[in-house]
Amino acid sequence: MTARLIYVVGASGSGKDSLMSYARSRLANESQVVFAHRYITRSADAGGENHVALTQEEFDSRRRAGLMAMHWESHGHAYGLGIEVNQWLAKGITVVVNGSREYLETAAQRYPELVPVWVEVSPEVRRARLQARGREGAEEIEKRLARAPKNQVLGRRGELIRNDGELRLAGDTLVNLIRHGSGSEAVSCA
Repeated sequence: MTARLIYVVGASGSGKDSLMSYARSRLANESQVVFAHRYITRSADAGGENHVALTQEEFDSRRRAGLMAMHWESHGHAYGLGIEVNQWLAKGITVVVNGSREYLETAAQRYPELVPVWVEVSPEVRRARLQARGREGAEEIEKRLARAPKNQVLGRRGELIRNDGELRLAGDTLVNLIRHGSGSEAVSCA
């Protein structure tokens, strides 16, 4: 297995966190695959992904110290991936990250081994998932739903996983992509 940066992106409610958690549990014994935690200026108990919660001051301090390999802002929070990502890649380990659609082009320029994985769902499924997680009110949810198509301006290179059905189907697709690389297998699910 060649070291790659698997950069998972998708709109809020597409199921990235669930897919990555599923794949992480299935690949836990594989020493050549690591799932990077994001550093986020959001409380640890906010639900969703397992992340490292930082205050804005802590985040800014780490960024100024050069401890963030990648960082961006979205929805009023700062997000980052630590420089440990670079160390893991240098050791030949495949690294899976929860990325940002807006940051994808910058990340792809910095990491030629980057494989984008687009997670998509129907608007109806996204709306239901966003309502179920309870982080935003109805108005914020509708703004998120309206925003998604504008972010698809970036090129569609990479892999696509449809996540409208059972988690196991899309999850196994992500596991296979991580294990076997990109381009050699179909990576879409209904």
